[in-house]
Amino acid sequence: MTTVLAPVAGAAIGLAAVPDPVFSQAMVGPGTAIDPLRQPVEALAPISGTIVKLHPHAYVVVGDDGRGVLVHLGIDTVQLKGEGFRLLASEGDRVGVGQPVVAWDPAAVEAGGRSPVCPVVALDAVAGSVGEVAEGRVNAGDPLFEWS
Repeated sequence: MTTVLAPVAGAAIGLAAVPDPVFSQAMVGPGTAIDPLRQPVEALAPISGTIVKLHPHAYVVVGDDGRGVLVHLGIDTVQLKGEGFRLLASEGDRVGVGQPVVAWDPAAVEAGGRSPVCPVVALDAVAGSVGEVAEGRVNAGDPLFEWS
């Protein structure tokens, strides 16, 4: 069992509410999404492990058990080419759960016409393996879902 923690504070809204079919239809895996507070924030590692992919707008942390969790900071934010994001870690780094990975401002993303909603996805997870999904208000570092 892996407990995946919230990388940012906000409202847990579920993947179905994400304005992108890749996430809303769980094409990359099950999980949930957070509608973040509109303030500058440091997005955290949702599990302990190694950062195997790190872009300004998204990152993947793989735990020692081989399970990877994707955190995507906003929708269509790849179009920003890193503007408004600051990397606080590097690809290949070992991180502890709750360690800051990327600094960003959801309000600035929204002001630019993009959704700041953050999908948090259990990569390559089988259907039904994600449960106890948080609903409503979450703080960064709170349990977000269980991956069995």
